Amino acid sequence: MNTVWLKIVGLAVAVIVGLIILINVFTSSEPEPEPKPEEKGFYAVAEQDKKRLLTEPQPVKEDQNQPADNREATKPVQPAVEPTQLYFKPLSEIETIEAEKLLNVAVPGRSIGRLPMTGFKLMVDNCRQIISRWPDSSYAYKAQQMLIEMPPRFRERYRITEEELDISKFTKPRPGTKPFTFEESR
Repeated sequence: MNTVWLKIVGLAVAVIVGLIILINVFTSSEPEPEPKPEEKGFYAVAEQDKKRLLTEPQPVKEDQNQPADNREATKPVQPAVEPTQLYFKPLSEIETIEAEKLLNVAVPGRSIGRLPMTGFKLMVDNCRQIISRWPDSSYAYKAQQMLIEMPPRFRERYRITEEELDISKFTKPRPGTKPFTFEESR
């Protein structure tokens, strides 16, 4: 007989607790937090990476009216947003196709590496291959940029060297290189 009453009381307590929880949920005056506008989702960041890292540099157009020796000495008036002038070795058509294939794997590898429980191995391997095969090309510059922008803990994990992070050589003319401009938008 006592067990029947205990079951009834237990059921009544469960119903009352459930009602209290439901009343609190529906009468809560706190609005749900809205996502911050500056936070970008995975797909937005991946699209931004594609636009920034898969764009081709533009060859510098020389002014034909100036003498050849004067072109280096004169500097144009700086606009508000100045494109970056870098020096790259042009690649043959076959080399360009091979480098684009590797870069087209590295850029999504970079996006995937940002996800939790993943790493940047796919990106790092392809970037290293680009840097070793075409060290003076625009593709090597982009690969080095991706390695630089990688979080420091992953740089340590994949043993990224200082030589792989040094992009200063692209700012100076070298034998066999031509000037190109990059319009960097971040």
